[in-house]
Amino acid sequence: MCRPPKAGEGEQIAGVFNLSQIVMGNFRSAYLGYYVFAGYERQGLMRAGMQQLLRHAFGPLKLHRLEANIQPGNAASIALVRACGFRQEGFSPRYLKINGRWRDHERWAFVAH
Repeated sequence: MCRPPKAGEGEQIAGVFNLSQIVMGNFRSAYLGYYVFAGYERQGLMRAGMQQLLRHAFGPLKLHRLEANIQPGNAASIALVRACGFRQEGFSPRYLKINGRWRDHERWAFVAH
């Protein structure tokens, strides 16, 4: 995802989205990961990028479900998925090992209408 360049500079990468473990067939689902680079937070860039990703995932890719697992303390990430139409489906204790510790996560999903 890029932002418009400021005077005297080229385009800069502001953040990253990735779809993983894409399963087609009757499931048509994937996991979503993303992050924003320092200095680009709270500018609406990730929301714009997420909207583009959702159009692609549920358009050309024809997914039915996209799941994001987010640590409960990550308020900005939770606000992003909520603003983009994801619904909280559950809580997964000790879901993922990060920096040597098992971390709890909230499970958020976007499901095709």
